[in-house]
Amino acid sequence: MVMKDELRSIVAQQKAEGFSIEGTVRRDILDEILKWLKDSRVLILTGVRRSGKSTILKQLIRETKDYCYVNFEDERFMGFKAQDFEQLNETLIEMYGNPRVYFFDEVQNIERFEAFVRRLQDQGKKVVITGSNASLLSKELGTRLTGRYKPFEIYPFSFKEYLSFNKLEPQKDWSHITEKKVTLIRMLDDYIKNGGMPEYLKNKDKEYVKTVYENILYRDIIARYNIRRQKILKELVNILTANTSAPFTYNSLKTSLGLANSITVKEYISYLNNSFLFFELQKFDFSIRKQLNSPKKAYVIDPAFSHITGFNISANKGRLLENAVFLELKRKNKEVYYYSGKGECDFLIKEETKISEAIQVCYALDKSNKERETSGLTECMEKFKLKKGIIITHEQEEEIKTKGKTIKLIPAFKWLLKL
Repeated sequence: MVMKDELRSIVAQQKAEGFSIEGTVRRDILDEILKWLKDSRVLILTGVRRSGKSTILKQLIRETKDYCYVNFEDERFMGFKAQDFEQLNETLIEMYGNPRVYFFDEVQNIERFEAFVRRLQDQGKKVVITGSNASLLSKELGTRLTGRYKPFEIYPFSFKEYLSFNKLEPQKDWSHITEKKVTLIRMLDDYIKNGGMPEYLKNKDKEYVKTVYENILYRDIIARYNIRRQKILKELVNILTANTSAPFTYNSLKTSLGLANSITVKEYISYLNNSFLFFELQKFDFSIRKQLNSPKKAYVIDPAFSHITGFNISANKGRLLENAVFLELKRKNKEVYYYSGKGECDFLIKEETKISEAIQVCYALDKSNKERETSGLTECMEKFKLKKGIIITHEQEEEIKTKGKTIKLIPAFKWLLKL
Protein backbone atom coordinates (compact mmCIF):
# COMPACT_ATOMS: atom_id res chain seq x y z
CA MET A 1 0.00 0.00 0.00
CA VAL A 2 1.19 3.53 -0.83
CA MET A 3 -0.01 6.35 1.44
CA LYS A 4 -1.85 9.30 -0.11
CA ASP A 5 0.84 11.79 0.91
CA GLU A 6 3.38 9.68 -0.94
CA LEU A 7 1.09 9.56 -3.98
CA ARG A 8 0.83 13.36 -3.91
CA SER A 9 4.60 13.58 -3.80
CA ILE A 10 5.06 11.18 -6.73
CA VAL A 11 2.41 12.81 -8.94
CA ALA A 12 3.59 16.34 -8.11
CA GLN A 13 7.20 15.49 -8.90
CA GLN A 14 6.34 13.76 -12.19
CA LYS A 15 4.17 16.71 -13.17
CA ALA A 16 6.90 19.22 -12.23
CA GLU A 17 9.43 17.38 -14.38
CA GLY A 18 7.25 18.40 -17.30
CA PHE A 19 6.61 16.88 -20.67
CA SER A 20 9.23 18.56 -22.79
CA ILE A 21 9.68 17.09 -26.26
CA GLU A 22 12.45 19.46 -27.25
CA GLY A 23 15.14 17.61 -29.18
CA THR A 24 12.97 14.54 -29.77
CA VAL A 25 12.05 13.15 -33.18
CA ARG A 26 8.40 13.39 -34.11
CA ARG A 27 7.48 9.75 -34.64
CA ASP A 28 5.80 8.65 -37.86
CA ILE A 29 3.10 6.75 -35.97
CA LEU A 30 2.05 9.81 -33.96
CA ASP A 31 -0.48 11.09 -36.50
CA GLU A 32 -2.15 7.68 -36.66
CA ILE A 33 -2.46 7.53 -32.86
CA LEU A 34 -3.83 11.08 -32.72
CA LYS A 35 -6.69 10.03 -35.00
CA TRP A 36 -7.95 7.75 -32.24
CA LEU A 37 -7.74 10.14 -29.29
CA LYS A 38 -11.42 11.04 -29.69
CA ASP A 39 -12.43 7.37 -29.94
CA SER A 40 -13.83 5.78 -26.78
CA ARG A 41 -11.42 2.83 -26.79
CA VAL A 42 -8.34 2.49 -24.60
CA LEU A 43 -5.18 3.10 -26.62
CA ILE A 44 -2.28 0.76 -25.90
CA LEU A 45 1.29 1.51 -26.96
CA THR A 46 3.37 -1.65 -26.75
CA GLY A 47 6.96 -2.30 -27.72
CA VAL A 48 10.43 -3.20 -26.51
CA ARG A 49 11.91 -1.23 -23.63
CA ARG A 50 13.50 2.10 -24.59
CA SER A 51 11.96 2.15 -28.07
CA GLY A 52 10.42 5.57 -27.48
CA LYS A 53 6.99 4.79 -26.01
CA SER A 54 7.35 7.34 -23.20
CA THR A 55 8.46 10.03 -25.66
CA ILE A 56 5.45 9.32 -27.86
CA LEU A 57 3.26 9.59 -24.77
CA LYS A 58 4.73 13.06 -24.10
CA GLN A 59 4.22 14.02 -27.74
CA LEU A 60 0.57 13.00 -27.35
CA ILE A 61 0.30 15.01 -24.13
CA ARG A 62 1.47 18.14 -25.97
CA GLU A 63 -1.46 17.66 -28.35
CA THR A 64 -3.99 17.12 -25.54
CA LYS A 65 -5.97 19.20 -23.06
CA ASP A 66 -7.40 18.16 -19.68
CA TYR A 67 -5.00 15.28 -19.10
CA CYS A 68 -3.14 13.63 -16.24
CA TYR A 69 0.00 11.46 -16.26
CA VAL A 70 1.54 8.71 -14.13
CA ASN A 71 4.75 6.80 -14.77
CA PHE A 72 4.54 3.48 -12.93
CA GLU A 73 8.22 2.73 -13.54
CA ASP A 74 8.89 4.98 -10.53
CA GLU A 75 10.33 2.73 -7.80
CA ARG A 76 8.05 4.40 -5.24
CA PHE A 77 5.16 2.43 -6.74
CA MET A 78 6.75 -0.83 -5.55
CA GLY A 79 4.16 -1.27 -2.81
CA PHE A 80 1.23 0.00 -4.87
CA LYS A 81 -1.78 -2.35 -4.94
CA ALA A 82 -4.99 -2.47 -6.96
CA GLN A 83 -6.95 -1.06 -4.01
CA ASP A 84 -4.74 2.07 -4.11
CA PHE A 85 -6.04 3.16 -7.52
CA GLU A 86 -8.95 5.12 -6.05
CA GLN A 87 -6.55 7.12 -3.87
CA LEU A 88 -4.38 7.70 -6.91
CA ASN A 89 -7.39 8.93 -8.88
CA GLU A 90 -8.30 11.37 -6.10
CA THR A 91 -4.72 12.61 -6.13
CA LEU A 92 -4.74 13.07 -9.91
CA ILE A 93 -7.98 15.09 -9.70
CA GLU A 94 -6.41 17.26 -6.97
CA MET A 95 -3.24 17.86 -9.00
CA TYR A 96 -4.65 18.17 -12.52
CA GLY A 97 -8.23 19.39 -12.01
CA ASN A 98 -10.74 17.08 -13.63
CA PRO A 99 -8.73 15.14 -16.26
CA ARG A 100 -10.47 13.84 -19.35
CA VAL A 101 -7.48 11.84 -20.65
CA TYR A 102 -5.39 9.54 -18.45
CA PHE A 103 -1.84 8.74 -19.62
CA PHE A 104 -0.33 5.72 -17.82
CA ASP A 105 3.28 4.75 -18.55
CA GLU A 106 4.25 1.07 -17.95
CA VAL A 107 1.02 0.44 -16.06
CA GLN A 108 1.37 -3.34 -16.42
CA ASN A 109 3.72 -3.19 -13.42
CA ILE A 110 0.60 -2.99 -11.23
CA GLU A 111 -1.49 -6.12 -10.74
CA ARG A 112 -5.15 -5.89 -11.81
CA PHE A 113 -4.61 -2.46 -13.38
CA GLU A 114 -7.13 -3.45 -16.06
CA ALA A 115 -10.08 -3.23 -13.63
CA PHE A 116 -9.28 0.42 -12.89
CA VAL A 117 -8.80 1.17 -16.59
CA ARG A 118 -12.22 -0.37 -17.29
CA ARG A 119 -13.82 1.76 -14.58
CA LEU A 120 -12.29 4.94 -15.99
CA GLN A 121 -13.55 4.00 -19.42
CA ASP A 122 -17.05 3.37 -18.06
CA GLN A 123 -16.91 6.90 -16.61
CA GLY A 124 -16.28 8.30 -20.08
CA LYS A 125 -12.56 8.91 -19.61
CA LYS A 126 -9.99 8.37 -22.35
CA VAL A 127 -7.10 6.13 -21.29
CA VAL A 128 -3.73 5.78 -23.06
CA ILE A 129 -1.28 3.26 -21.64
CA THR A 130 2.15 1.88 -22.50
CA GLY A 131 3.63 -1.52 -21.75
CA SER A 132 6.67 -3.63 -22.58
CA ASN A 133 5.07 -7.07 -22.58
CA ALA A 134 2.68 -8.12 -25.34
CA SER A 135 1.40 -11.25 -23.63
CA LEU A 136 0.50 -9.58 -20.35
CA LEU A 137 -1.28 -6.66 -21.97
CA SER A 138 -3.29 -8.77 -24.39
CA LYS A 139 -4.19 -11.33 -21.73
CA GLU A 140 -5.29 -8.89 -19.05
CA LEU A 141 -7.04 -6.42 -21.31
CA GLY A 142 -8.56 -9.15 -23.42
CA THR A 143 -10.46 -10.34 -20.36
CA ARG A 144 -11.79 -6.99 -19.16
CA LEU A 145 -11.84 -4.89 -22.32
CA THR A 146 -12.76 -7.20 -25.19
CA GLY A 147 -13.30 -5.03 -28.25
CA ARG A 148 -12.71 -1.88 -26.23
CA TYR A 149 -9.04 -1.18 -26.86
CA LYS A 150 -6.82 -0.42 -29.84
CA PRO A 151 -3.15 -1.48 -29.78
CA PHE A 152 -0.19 0.20 -31.48
CA GLU A 153 3.23 -1.44 -31.70
CA ILE A 154 6.09 0.99 -31.19
CA TYR A 155 9.45 0.17 -32.77
CA PRO A 156 12.86 1.81 -32.54
CA PHE A 157 13.47 4.51 -35.17
CA SER A 158 12.70 3.76 -38.80
CA PHE A 159 15.36 4.82 -41.30
CA LYS A 160 13.38 8.00 -41.99
CA GLU A 161 13.23 8.79 -38.26
CA TYR A 162 16.93 7.94 -37.95
CA LEU A 163 17.69 10.55 -40.60
CA SER A 164 15.48 13.08 -38.78
CA PHE A 165 17.45 12.33 -35.61
CA ASN A 166 20.59 13.23 -37.58
CA LYS A 167 18.97 16.45 -38.90
CA LEU A 168 18.45 15.13 -42.42
CA GLU A 169 15.15 15.47 -44.27
CA PRO A 170 15.57 13.68 -47.64
CA GLN A 171 13.72 14.97 -50.68
CA LYS A 172 12.33 13.03 -53.65
CA ASP A 173 15.22 14.00 -55.94
CA TRP A 174 18.01 12.94 -53.55
CA SER A 175 18.33 9.52 -55.19
CA HIS A 176 19.32 11.31 -58.43
CA ILE A 177 21.89 13.67 -56.89
CA THR A 178 25.23 11.89 -56.49
CA GLU A 179 26.42 13.52 -53.26
CA LYS A 180 22.98 13.16 -51.63
CA LYS A 181 22.75 9.52 -52.72
CA VAL A 182 26.21 8.80 -51.26
CA THR A 183 25.13 10.43 -47.99
CA LEU A 184 21.99 8.27 -47.81
CA ILE A 185 23.96 5.06 -48.47
CA ARG A 186 26.47 5.99 -45.77
CA MET A 187 23.68 6.75 -43.31
CA LEU A 188 22.00 3.45 -44.21
CA ASP A 189 25.22 1.59 -43.36
CA ASP A 190 25.28 3.31 -39.97
CA TYR A 191 21.59 2.58 -39.42
CA ILE A 192 21.71 -1.16 -40.11
CA LYS A 193 24.76 -1.40 -37.84
CA ASN A 194 23.65 0.79 -34.92
CA GLY A 195 19.85 0.47 -35.14
CA GLY A 196 17.26 2.96 -33.97
CA MET A 197 17.18 2.99 -30.17
CA PRO A 198 16.97 6.74 -29.43
CA GLU A 199 19.10 6.91 -26.26
CA TYR A 200 21.81 4.63 -27.64
CA LEU A 201 22.16 6.78 -30.75
CA LYS A 202 22.90 9.82 -28.60
CA ASN A 203 26.05 8.38 -27.04
CA LYS A 204 26.75 4.93 -28.59
CA ASP A 205 27.30 3.66 -25.03
CA LYS A 206 27.31 -0.15 -25.14
CA GLU A 207 26.80 -0.24 -21.38
CA TYR A 208 23.43 1.46 -21.90
CA VAL A 209 22.39 -1.25 -24.36
CA LYS A 210 23.62 -3.88 -21.94
CA THR A 211 21.45 -2.39 -19.19
CA VAL A 212 18.36 -2.36 -21.43
CA TYR A 213 19.07 -5.94 -22.50
CA GLU A 214 19.44 -7.11 -18.89
CA ASN A 215 16.22 -5.34 -17.88
CA ILE A 216 14.38 -7.16 -20.65
CA LEU A 217 15.95 -10.47 -19.73
CA TYR A 218 15.63 -10.26 -15.95
CA ARG A 219 12.54 -8.11 -15.40
CA ASP A 220 10.37 -8.87 -18.43
CA ILE A 221 11.24 -12.55 -18.80
CA ILE A 222 13.14 -14.26 -15.96
CA ALA A 223 11.25 -12.61 -13.07
CA ARG A 224 7.87 -12.57 -14.81
CA TYR A 225 7.95 -16.21 -15.88
CA ASN A 226 9.98 -17.50 -12.93
CA ILE A 227 12.73 -18.97 -15.13
CA ARG A 228 15.40 -20.95 -13.31
CA ARG A 229 17.53 -22.02 -16.29
CA GLN A 230 18.91 -18.57 -16.97
CA LYS A 231 22.06 -19.79 -18.71
CA ILE A 232 19.97 -21.70 -21.26
CA LEU A 233 17.90 -18.58 -21.99
CA LYS A 234 21.04 -16.48 -22.56
CA GLU A 235 22.54 -19.13 -24.83
CA LEU A 236 19.30 -19.19 -26.82
CA VAL A 237 19.48 -15.40 -27.28
CA ASN A 238 23.07 -15.74 -28.52
CA ILE A 239 22.11 -18.45 -31.02
CA LEU A 240 19.13 -16.51 -32.38
CA THR A 241 21.16 -13.31 -32.71
CA ALA A 242 24.06 -15.03 -34.47
CA ASN A 243 21.64 -16.78 -36.84
CA THR A 244 19.27 -13.92 -37.62
CA SER A 245 17.14 -14.76 -40.69
CA ALA A 246 18.39 -18.39 -40.82
CA PRO A 247 15.74 -21.16 -40.59
CA PHE A 248 15.55 -23.11 -37.33
CA THR A 249 13.36 -25.71 -35.69
CA TYR A 250 12.63 -26.11 -32.01
CA ASN A 251 14.26 -29.56 -32.19
CA SER A 252 17.47 -28.21 -33.72
CA LEU A 253 17.71 -25.57 -30.99
CA LYS A 254 16.94 -28.20 -28.37
CA THR A 255 19.97 -30.18 -29.56
CA SER A 256 22.22 -27.09 -29.66
CA LEU A 257 21.23 -26.20 -26.10
CA GLY A 258 21.58 -29.77 -24.79
CA LEU A 259 17.96 -30.00 -23.65
CA ALA A 260 15.88 -33.15 -23.33
CA ASN A 261 12.80 -31.77 -25.15
CA SER A 262 11.82 -28.86 -27.35
CA ILE A 263 8.96 -27.59 -25.19
CA THR A 264 11.33 -25.43 -23.15
CA VAL A 265 12.74 -23.90 -26.34
CA LYS A 266 9.27 -23.10 -27.63
CA GLU A 267 8.28 -21.48 -24.32
CA TYR A 268 11.47 -19.42 -24.09
CA ILE A 269 11.08 -18.14 -27.64
CA SER A 270 7.47 -17.14 -26.88
CA TYR A 271 8.78 -15.14 -23.89
CA LEU A 272 11.38 -13.43 -26.12
CA ASN A 273 8.59 -12.62 -28.59
CA ASN A 274 6.35 -11.26 -25.84
CA SER A 275 9.11 -8.91 -24.68
CA PHE A 276 9.56 -7.75 -28.31
CA LEU A 277 13.24 -8.72 -28.29
CA PHE A 278 12.75 -11.13 -31.21
CA PHE A 279 10.11 -11.85 -33.84
CA GLU A 280 9.32 -15.26 -35.30
CA LEU A 281 8.62 -15.51 -39.01
CA GLN A 282 6.67 -18.49 -40.31
CA LYS A 283 7.04 -20.24 -43.64
CA PHE A 284 4.04 -19.70 -45.88
CA ASP A 285 1.88 -22.71 -46.64
CA PHE A 286 -1.77 -23.01 -47.62
CA SER A 287 -2.00 -25.73 -44.97
CA ILE A 288 -2.03 -24.18 -41.49
CA ARG A 289 -0.81 -27.47 -39.98
CA LYS A 290 2.21 -27.61 -42.30
CA GLN A 291 2.86 -23.93 -41.69
CA LEU A 292 2.99 -24.43 -37.92
CA ASN A 293 5.29 -27.46 -38.23
CA SER A 294 7.73 -25.86 -40.68
CA PRO A 295 11.05 -24.24 -39.70
CA LYS A 296 10.85 -20.67 -38.43
CA LYS A 297 13.13 -17.66 -38.79
CA ALA A 298 14.01 -15.12 -36.11
CA TYR A 299 14.67 -11.39 -36.41
CA VAL A 300 15.98 -9.13 -33.64
CA ILE A 301 14.17 -5.90 -32.71
CA ASP A 302 17.32 -3.78 -33.05
CA PRO A 303 20.90 -4.51 -34.17
CA ALA A 304 22.23 -2.63 -31.14
CA PHE A 305 21.52 -5.78 -29.12
CA SER A 306 23.93 -7.66 -31.36
CA HIS A 307 26.77 -5.75 -29.68
CA ILE A 308 25.90 -7.49 -26.41
CA THR A 309 25.98 -11.03 -27.74
CA GLY A 310 29.25 -10.80 -29.65
CA PHE A 311 27.56 -11.03 -33.06
CA ASN A 312 30.08 -10.20 -35.84
CA ILE A 313 28.31 -7.25 -37.41
CA SER A 314 30.87 -6.42 -40.10
CA ALA A 315 30.72 -9.95 -41.54
CA ASN A 316 26.92 -10.09 -41.69
CA LYS A 317 25.81 -6.98 -43.55
CA GLY A 318 23.40 -9.00 -45.67
CA ARG A 319 21.59 -10.38 -42.63
CA LEU A 320 21.43 -6.96 -41.00
CA LEU A 321 19.94 -5.48 -44.16
CA GLU A 322 17.36 -8.26 -44.26
CA ASN A 323 16.56 -7.63 -40.60
CA ALA A 324 16.01 -3.92 -41.35
CA VAL A 325 13.65 -4.76 -44.22
CA PHE A 326 11.68 -7.17 -42.02
CA LEU A 327 11.26 -4.54 -39.28
CA GLU A 328 10.04 -2.00 -41.84
CA LEU A 329 7.41 -4.47 -43.04
CA LYS A 330 6.32 -4.96 -39.41
CA ARG A 331 6.08 -1.18 -38.93
CA LYS A 332 3.74 -1.09 -41.89
CA ASN A 333 1.57 -3.79 -40.24
CA LYS A 334 2.14 -6.20 -43.11
CA GLU A 335 1.26 -9.89 -42.73
CA VAL A 336 4.65 -11.40 -43.56
CA TYR A 337 5.91 -14.93 -44.30
CA TYR A 338 8.95 -16.45 -45.96
CA TYR A 339 8.82 -18.90 -48.86
CA SER A 340 10.68 -22.16 -49.31
CA GLY A 341 10.10 -24.52 -52.24
CA LYS A 342 12.62 -25.49 -54.89
CA GLY A 343 14.04 -22.05 -54.26
CA GLU A 344 13.64 -19.54 -51.44
CA CYS A 345 12.26 -16.03 -51.09
CA ASP A 346 12.83 -13.88 -48.03
CA PHE A 347 9.41 -12.26 -47.68
CA LEU A 348 5.88 -12.82 -48.93
CA ILE A 349 3.21 -10.23 -48.15
CA LYS A 350 -0.31 -11.55 -47.66
CA GLU A 351 -3.35 -9.31 -48.04
CA GLU A 352 -6.63 -10.94 -47.08
CA THR A 353 -6.48 -14.37 -48.77
CA LYS A 354 -3.87 -13.62 -51.44
CA ILE A 355 -0.11 -13.18 -51.68
CA SER A 356 0.29 -9.65 -53.03
CA GLU A 357 4.05 -9.15 -53.03
CA ALA A 358 7.30 -11.12 -53.09
CA ILE A 359 10.50 -9.50 -51.79
CA GLN A 360 14.06 -10.79 -51.88
CA VAL A 361 16.89 -9.09 -49.98
CA CYS A 362 20.40 -9.32 -51.40
CA TYR A 363 23.21 -7.03 -50.26
CA ALA A 364 24.97 -7.26 -53.66
CA LEU A 365 23.73 -9.19 -56.67
CA ASP A 366 26.56 -10.71 -58.75
CA LYS A 367 27.37 -13.71 -60.93
CA SER A 368 27.84 -15.98 -57.92
CA ASN A 369 24.34 -15.46 -56.50
CA LYS A 370 22.19 -14.05 -59.31
CA GLU A 371 20.71 -17.41 -60.35
CA ARG A 372 19.85 -18.38 -56.76
CA GLU A 373 18.32 -15.02 -55.82
CA THR A 374 16.28 -14.54 -59.00
CA SER A 375 15.10 -18.16 -59.37
CA GLY A 376 13.58 -18.25 -55.88
CA LEU A 377 11.82 -14.96 -56.51
CA THR A 378 10.63 -16.06 -59.97
CA GLU A 379 9.29 -19.30 -58.50
CA CYS A 380 7.18 -17.25 -56.05
CA MET A 381 5.95 -14.95 -58.79
CA GLU A 382 4.80 -17.91 -60.89
CA LYS A 383 3.25 -19.77 -57.95
CA PHE A 384 1.27 -16.77 -56.71
CA LYS A 385 0.61 -15.22 -60.16
CA LEU A 386 2.58 -12.04 -59.54
CA LYS A 387 3.78 -9.98 -62.51
CA LYS A 388 6.44 -8.11 -60.53
CA GLY A 389 8.97 -8.97 -57.86
CA ILE A 390 11.45 -6.92 -55.85
CA ILE A 391 15.06 -7.47 -54.85
CA ILE A 392 16.18 -4.96 -52.22
CA THR A 393 19.92 -4.34 -52.48
CA HIS A 394 22.51 -2.20 -50.78
CA GLU A 395 22.78 0.24 -53.69
CA GLN A 396 22.11 -1.53 -57.01
CA GLU A 397 19.22 -0.42 -59.19
CA GLU A 398 18.07 -2.04 -62.40
CA GLU A 399 15.24 -3.99 -64.00
CA ILE A 400 15.44 -7.64 -65.05
CA LYS A 401 13.02 -9.33 -67.43
CA THR A 402 12.74 -13.09 -67.05
CA LYS A 403 10.09 -15.60 -68.16
CA GLY A 404 7.64 -12.79 -68.85
CA LYS A 405 8.12 -11.40 -65.35
CA THR A 406 9.71 -8.17 -64.15
CA ILE A 407 12.20 -8.09 -61.27
CA LYS A 408 13.13 -4.67 -59.93
CA LEU A 409 16.37 -4.15 -58.01
CA ILE A 410 15.79 -1.29 -55.57
CA PRO A 411 18.44 0.26 -53.29
CA ALA A 412 17.45 -0.21 -49.65
CA PHE A 413 17.61 3.52 -48.84
CA LYS A 414 15.18 4.20 -51.68
CA TRP A 415 12.76 1.46 -50.61
CA LEU A 416 12.88 2.44 -46.94
CA LEU A 417 12.24 6.12 -47.74
CA LYS A 418 9.80 5.53 -50.62
CA LEU A 419 11.90 7.80 -52.85
